[in-house]
Amino acid sequence: MPAEGRDEATFSLRKGEKVKHIRKTNLGDETGQHVVQQGSSKLSTVFRGRSPALRLAQISVFSALIVVGTTILRIPLPSPLFEVTFAPSFYFAIAVLYPRKVSFWSTAIGSAIGEAFNIAFQASSVIFIPGIVWARAPEVLIIYHFRNKSRRFLALGMVLATVYETLAFFVPDGLFYAYALLSYSDNPQGLAAGFLSALPDIGTLVDAAFIPIALGIIIAVRRAFNTRFLD
Repeated sequence: MPAEGRDEATFSLRKGEKVKHIRKTNLGDETGQHVVQQGSSKLSTVFRGRSPALRLAQISVFSALIVVGTTILRIPLPSPLFEVTFAPSFYFAIAVLYPRKVSFWSTAIGSAIGEAFNIAFQASSVIFIPGIVWARAPEVLIIYHFRNKSRRFLALGMVLATVYETLAFFVPDGLFYAYALLSYSDNPQGLAAGFLSALPDIGTLVDAAFIPIALGIIIAVRRAFNTRFLD
């Protein structure tokens, strides 16, 4: 073969090898990017909990957190008030960051178990267990309604939730005292005296003091995960 022909063949062969090499390199890059994206997607799924199993795990963890906030992280208050717990700072934040099912069931289960522990050690009435669930669980539904709003409206939603919690304690207790229900009193007192006896429940409004803590938790989580919600 003439030298010129050999040179052309060599050039064509090298060119072909170069093209193949480029194709392989591009294919490797695409595969690597796909692996990275897939890993990132799996990591996001773990933190955001899109599967039923992960939702259940989130509810379990947050329920335990609320139990701790209800039983251990609390400050006794002088009579006629009872105590203030740190649980609202947790379930306020969970209500904003997570879906309704997670926040609702975490708050309901955690509050019930926490109050059951309190009753066991303080010999209180078992009516306090459904009472605290009735007062707390709907709070997260109120706050969830404001989760897409600004921080000012988030704070407003938490204030409204605290007002609801206060009324959820005050109104039933007033009726229980008035009509001597569930061992609240020995004799019926009438509505005026009953609600007068329930006035210490208004002290529940002190839970609004935990709103800045809840907002701080929300801001910290959003910055850490670079997302608004962990749905």
